[in-house]
Amino acid sequence: MTSAPRTTGDLPDDPADRTLPQLLVRNAGDHPRLPGLSWRSAAPDGAWTTLSWAEIHERTRSLAAGYRALGVGRGDHVLMMMANRPEHWLSDLALVRLGAVPVSVYGTAAPEQITHIARNCRARLAVVEGAAQVAVWEPSLADVGTPLERLVVVEPDAQDGHFPYEALLREPVPEQFAKELDTARPEDPLTVVYTSGTTGEPKGVVLTHRQVMSNALALDAVVELPPHVDHICYLPFAHIAERMLGIYLPCHRASHVLLCADPTRVGEVVREVRPAQFFGVPRVWEKLSAAVRAVLSLMPAEQRAVIDRAFEVAREHVAHRERGETPPAELEERYLRAREDVLLPMLAAGGLDRVTWSASASAPMPLDVVRFWAGFGIVIMDAWGLTETTGVATANSPKAGFRLGSVGRPVESVEIRVAEDGEILVRGSTVFSGYLRPDGSVRSALDADGWLATGDVGRVDEDGYLWLTDRKKEMIITSTGKNVSPALVENALKEHPLIGQAMVHGDNRSYLVALLVLDAEAAPAWAAANGVEARGGPAGLAEHPAVRAEVDRAVAAANTRLNRTEQVKRYELLSQEWGPATGELTPSLKMRRRVIRDKYADELSGLYED
Repeated sequence: MTSAPRTTGDLPDDPADRTLPQLLVRNAGDHPRLPGLSWRSAAPDGAWTTLSWAEIHERTRSLAAGYRALGVGRGDHVLMMMANRPEHWLSDLALVRLGAVPVSVYGTAAPEQITHIARNCRARLAVVEGAAQVAVWEPSLADVGTPLERLVVVEPDAQDGHFPYEALLREPVPEQFAKELDTARPEDPLTVVYTSGTTGEPKGVVLTHRQVMSNALALDAVVELPPHVDHICYLPFAHIAERMLGIYLPCHRASHVLLCADPTRVGEVVREVRPAQFFGVPRVWEKLSAAVRAVLSLMPAEQRAVIDRAFEVAREHVAHRERGETPPAELEERYLRAREDVLLPMLAAGGLDRVTWSASASAPMPLDVVRFWAGFGIVIMDAWGLTETTGVATANSPKAGFRLGSVGRPVESVEIRVAEDGEILVRGSTVFSGYLRPDGSVRSALDADGWLATGDVGRVDEDGYLWLTDRKKEMIITSTGKNVSPALVENALKEHPLIGQAMVHGDNRSYLVALLVLDAEAAPAWAAANGVEARGGPAGLAEHPAVRAEVDRAVAAANTRLNRTEQVKRYELLSQEWGPATGELTPSLKMRRRVIRDKYADELSGLYED
């Protein structure tokens, strides 16, 4: 017989001392019928399946019994490589209820990275999705130096010789099993998040229940959201942002997670759900803006003029809010009219008409993209943080204030300062415990006063807003000794809609060069609007004289906004978009500069030849 979930009376008085299992028990007791998790079936009709919080409580209990029967116990690390599907989300909670430590691995991880992670966290069990994942995990199973012993496989057609996932739910729940569940302490590890590794091997960041809960409380203090808000979950669970937004915050808020297993289809889900909140890393917002701009470029001039006027009104309205001013009554009236007549119908077409909180993090957001969305009245509340800070450390806020182009002010759980060389330092209750060692100990990365050197460079203005410059290790030092922020130059180049991606190069050189990639959505629309016909798809467009001439003008325009050292003297135009699958981007869509430099070494060298 299943015991009734405990209610909020069992929760510690200090919200930061609450653990994830306690929140799950509370949600099942206080909000048993509220939807907690939904996912779309793979069947042709694509119907949604939904579990209430009471059903999630029961399902994770059954799964916990299954994992216990496989020998998983308190403190054990369990690896998972799956898309954003219910088996991943529910297993994560079930393992935490057992006192185990779930560790999600990026789906693009190579076998040698998997072996490194398995050895580092001493995991004996991994849960994987299907045949593709089995193929990259079996070498670790066969490696005598790796503790991995068994795979649990979700897809039935890939389970040959491995433990079937569905068998976990068939395990009988032992008597007195409830006494083994939900016993986590605030100081216990909740997860280990492995950095995606723009350079070097991934490092395991140990995060505790208390650190995660403190971050959840700090985030709640700077956002305005309706109760039990929907969250579209499409970024990898191996990324700290999705772990916070897609697992931990929904448990904290008793909100509703909608899983999107295929990130390329997130636009479809957004149009259907029309969420009140939406988070995207900068590359996601860039692609969304490129798609909208492509549509706008094909509109008749009269219609576009109406839209441009509405954009101007919205940006003026946002500017007053940015300065902390109440917009004048006349402007408020014009904005509401423009929003109702022009902006909302356009946003509704993309499912963004109900968004009240939009955000980004992970890398510097191009100011041009932020200003574009401000034209719709959508302020992207850019934030900053690291895996090591349990996610967000600074944030713009509709409640506490924002500055377009900045990453906001410190959330209440941390403090920041800038070192003499510009490196950002951070300390506080949400800064991580340390990096996991293979012997199970944790190596601290903090100095004697508790400060973490983040590797990011920036400045704090007189109002306390943090402005990012770049990664310290990625700063370019020219042969003349000048320091250049590649992100600043790259964002200037990407302001033209034809340029979707850019990487600047010039370390120890006398001038900068760039690799530019045509935007997959905007380039064909620009060609159609300008009467350009090119054979051979994107490659043909990249070679077309009219496209080359326009890119020349785009680079020249960017150079006018840069100082002499930052200006790009030569470039190579590429047609193939960079991505995680081809290795140029991390799974969290950050550039792997070393990979790109190696892949295009001949092209970069050629740009320095006379």
